[in-house]
Amino acid sequence: MPAAVLDPARPKTSTTILAAMSVQVAAVLPLFLFGGLAVQIAAELGMGVSGIGLVSGLYFAVSALTTVPSGRLVDRFGALVTARVAVGLSALSLLLIAVAAHHPAALTAFLLLCAPANGLGQLASNVVLSEWAPANRRGLLFGAKQASVPLCIMLGGLSVPLVALTLGWRWAFVFGAALVLAALLPLAGLGRPATRPKVAGAKAFDRQLLVFAAATFLGATAATPIGSFLTTYTVDIGGSESWAGLNLTIGGVAGVIGRTAFGAVGDRENGRSFLVITLMLLGGAAGVATFLFALPWLLPLGTVAAYALGWAWPGLMNHAVTQRYPDAPALATSVTQTGIFLGGAVGPISFGLVAEHFGWGAGWIAVAAAMAASALCIAAGSTVFAGARH
Repeated sequence: MPAAVLDPARPKTSTTILAAMSVQVAAVLPLFLFGGLAVQIAAELGMGVSGIGLVSGLYFAVSALTTVPSGRLVDRFGALVTARVAVGLSALSLLLIAVAAHHPAALTAFLLLCAPANGLGQLASNVVLSEWAPANRRGLLFGAKQASVPLCIMLGGLSVPLVALTLGWRWAFVFGAALVLAALLPLAGLGRPATRPKVAGAKAFDRQLLVFAAATFLGATAATPIGSFLTTYTVDIGGSESWAGLNLTIGGVAGVIGRTAFGAVGDRENGRSFLVITLMLLGGAAGVATFLFALPWLLPLGTVAAYALGWAWPGLMNHAVTQRYPDAPALATSVTQTGIFLGGAVGPISFGLVAEHFGWGAGWIAVAAAMAASALCIAAGSTVFAGARH
């Protein structure tokens, strides 16, 4: 049974999804701005490929360590209070990067400052949808909410030609802070903050969830280096900086479409969402394999497959998990989200080291292999523990 609505006055569906998407954007924008502007930032601060991976990896490591506690905070204090905290942390970090990040250590410290906002914001937005979204459209809305992640990738890509190459990369972080603070407006439309009462015997963990956490770890290990390194790779194989930004923008658009469309599939495919996720991951792995040709003009093909398939499943996963654990949706999704964040920590660091010591080709092979392994874990988990869902 879906969780009961805590506020007797249900907000409009448009307000609910706008609030959830805005908080999601606020939660993830700092990292994806860093990824999109990595070429310009690295040139000014003297960072190498492995340094870019280290910063991204540390960000996800802190996010992973704080996710389960964040889930408990969201379930205890309510989505609206914790969402506002996440927005404030994210905006503060963006402004500090713009003004005071003149050394790699300072840049790292400011990104780590907003890492807890990642978990708080994403889990709070999950609860916003599980409490207020119409049940028959919840999969679509979860997909649309998760589409804000590739939207941030698209913004990161657009920031290169529109801001970084004209005004300088620091102004992109200033504009990003303004965008993040705008998330407070739709949150105000949801009404007064409400706290979730404790439910006796509420279930938020089992063995199937652990297997799916392993799958999200592998999937994120594969996908997160793409956003962090794709612009750098494009330039290294002969593409221009503008083409690198445009390619990342294309990936962002594909991700928005893919996450929204496959979220809608979750409203129709009862019991088959995990099969859909498995096929998506395999398609994404095939797309990443095209990067091995090292042809700038071919990159959009692999980029579209990577973002529209291989990195479009989190919304579908969150929808399924919140359906299974309606009494503690934030805590339950914090388990699979921890897998994503751990993968985000391992992925960029390991990819940076592999690419620097063994070449880009070895890095992309590792990405495709991890994506395929994630698909196998999803298939195994949904088959072996299928009976545990009842």
